[in-house]
Amino acid sequence: MKFEFENSYEVSDKIREKKIAVLPVGAVEAHGPHLPLSTDNILAEEMAGKLAKRVDAFVLPTLPYGQVWSLRNFPGSINVSNESLISILYDIGHSIHRQGFSSFVMMNGHLGNSTALKEAARKLFDEIPDLKVYYFFYPGMKEYAEEVRENNAAHGTYFHACEIETSYMLYLSPDQVNMDKAVRDIPDISLAADVTPTPWETFTDSAVLGDATLADDSKGEYILEKVLDNMVDILTQNEGAAK
Repeated sequence: MKFEFENSYEVSDKIREKKIAVLPVGAVEAHGPHLPLSTDNILAEEMAGKLAKRVDAFVLPTLPYGQVWSLRNFPGSINVSNESLISILYDIGHSIHRQGFSSFVMMNGHLGNSTALKEAARKLFDEIPDLKVYYFFYPGMKEYAEEVRENNAAHGTYFHACEIETSYMLYLSPDQVNMDKAVRDIPDISLAADVTPTPWETFTDSAVLGDATLADDSKGEYILEKVLDNMVDILTQNEGAAK
């Protein structure tokens, strides 16, 4: 259920019933010629909706801006700092706890947000120990992606507008994908990129890290449904957080 469409007179009873709030957290950034700037928002929203149905949770309005330092110089990218993200996530966590939620799930659609989500969760854990806080970014996906990918990953951690992320979009939001414009761009990313600040324009002109032409909705479905199973298992096994 979408929290934003509730009204103040009825929502308190529903919060007591559901207990779990899922916040999609995305970004606005370059995703090559075939995917929209809002790809990470779309993926976070769609995954949040699927998870909410399976654990009977509320989906909060999307937090649409993320830390996109690496891609900030590409046309269309909008960057916010880790500090800003931590602050707003911390404030949202306090607020939903005050409203009566017992679990706060941050559904992350953008790798660059991971540090901020983790730090916000730690702050909330220290101050509100009875609020369960989770930060999900496709848990277990690396194993499942290796089972279906046809091309080697460009990087051990990054996946961006590539075979995998484009497959996610083809499964969750195919109308927003233009496969006629999909490209194959497998950049040479040096080890230094993992240990020193490295803007992505130094190794890619397209912002695509892989072969997007190999994307297929069945690959996206296979990976994401298994990821959803993992999230449900985590929630249901962690002290009965989900019903």
